[in-house]
Parts: sequence; C-alpha cells; structure tokens
Amino acid sequence: MARRKGSRIHGWVNVDKPPGMTSTQAIGALRRLLHPDKIGHAGTLDPLATGILPIALGEATKTISFAQDATKDYTFDVVWGEQRSTDDAEGEVIAASDFRPAEDEIRAALPAFIGTIMQIPPRFSAIKVDGQRAYDIARNGNDVELEAREAYVESFELTDCDGDRASFRVTCGKGVYMRSLARDLAVELGTVGYITRLCRTRVGPFDVKNAISLDILEKMDESARLERCLLPLETALDDIPALAIGEPEAVRLRSGQALTYISRGDMDRLSAAGIEVSPEPKTCLALLKGRPVAIADIKGVEIRPVRVFNL
Repeated sequence: MARRKGSRIHGWVNVDKPPGMTSTQAIGALRRLLHPDKIGHAGTLDPLATGILPIALGEATKTISFAQDATKDYTFDVVWGEQRSTDDAEGEVIAASDFRPAEDEIRAALPAFIGTIMQIPPRFSAIKVDGQRAYDIARNGNDVELEAREAYVESFELTDCDGDRASFRVTCGKGVYMRSLARDLAVELGTVGYITRLCRTRVGPFDVKNAISLDILEKMDESARLERCLLPLETALDDIPALAIGEPEAVRLRSGQALTYISRGDMDRLSAAGIEVSPEPKTCLALLKGRPVAIADIKGVEIRPVRVFNL
C-alpha cells in the first residue's frame, strides 16, 4: 500500500503522555491521526513517566530547540531503601538500605541540589556513547560510563513525606534527569532510593491547561483535532520579542538577506518591540501582519534571518 502523502500542517500539539508509552510511540500515534509532513517532539519522556510532551508539526519543527531550552516543571515520588539499575521502578534491585530519612533531614539536604550542579545521567538514558544509546548498551548487559555534566535546578521542593517515600516538585533547565536527582539525593541522605512516579507538568509555555490526551484525540475527527488542539507555531517562541515587518522586508528575509535598520523610524520600531540595539546578538520573531516570517538575530543595526518559515 502506498504511503499517504503528508499534510502541510504547521503548529504544536501539546500531548499529555500516558504511562507505558515511549515518546517515539506518541509521535507515531499523532502521525497516524494527523498525517503531518514533518513531526518532532521537544524532549523525551521515559515510558513510565506521564505528562507534557509538546509535539511540533510542519514548520513548527524549526522552533523545537526553543521549547527544549525552556524551563520545565516535574513532580515525582521517591521510595527509600532500594536502588534500582534504571533508577526507577522498571529496574532490578542493586542495593538496599534500612535507613529512612526524616522530613527535616530531607529539607536540609535539598539546597545542595539547587542552582548549577554536576549530575551523572542514568545508565538507562538516551545519551549517545560511541554512537549508541546508553540504554541499548545497558540493556545488553554492558557497563556504561557516563560523565558528569552541568545541570541547572531552579527549585527543588519537598511536598509530602511519609517515612518510606517522599514527593517532590522541581523546576529546572534543559537536560536535568529526575531519576539522577532522586538517586543522588538518597545518597546524600545516607540511604538509597528510586523514582516510582514521574510527571512532567510544564515545558515552557506548554502545560496542563493546553494539553490533550491521545485517547481524546482518537475520538475526534481530523478537522476537530486541528481546530481544537493545534497550537500556533509561535507558541514555543513566547519569550522572544516579536518585530512587525513590512512586505518588502519579509521578501528579503525569506530569501536569506539581512535587513539594515538605521533610520529613526526603524529604531522606534525596535524600541516598540522591546528590542535594544546592541553589539551582542539578540533573537526576535519577524511577523508580517501577525504571521511568522523568520526567526532572526539582531546585532547592531543588522537583522539576519536564522530560520525562515515556509508558510
């Protein structure tokens, strides 16, 4: 059977991923429902994890990096007393401890994990080692040596504690592993532990308010899916300034040419957009009558296209 040609759909679908599904499977489900010509997601979720998985369609795939770089919110539960090979409930027990930290001990340990920290990712992660995914190497029974990497944790809060387990809420930057946070916190407290529940509740502007489950999407017809669930391409760009441009400027940007702003009127337009002229490059979204034209870098008086949208 011939493969159905992809549709020119541009925007984001904020999927509320269920447990037991990989991020790749979520992509496959949405591809089957909407048939986009291009598709990609903004940050992998573990199969056992639930929550926010923003999926970009069409030209919105050019904005994925902005969503990936956005801050994220997570909630998770940790069970004390066992360490698992995967640092979550899927793995085998590899260590045990009878010690259970008290609430005041947990709260006292959290500040050490806030700010810029060094973190070793879980052995079962999607990081590539010599061209292979770490989880593939680990599943084959081979040792995986992962180097510590810098990570940024904005906040780390204890929300519940009952002896054998504790619940947490985290806001963090790109590439922070909750399984590693739980593992390292347990070691800091003089015990071992692993995550039993993990939910991502926000990725930048994508949160539970604009998320939808695949089950609900399945029950809609295709037109309803697009009308009710497709978020604008520029959703992932909500934290960069928007610059209104005219048709001649749009033509130049679309052809890869730079604009030069030197007149007082041009300076006023930049100021109105909240953009300050500086030798340091700044990023903006160029809009023609409210429609995205390009992501552009502004350096001094020059505006140069970085990603052009074919809409």
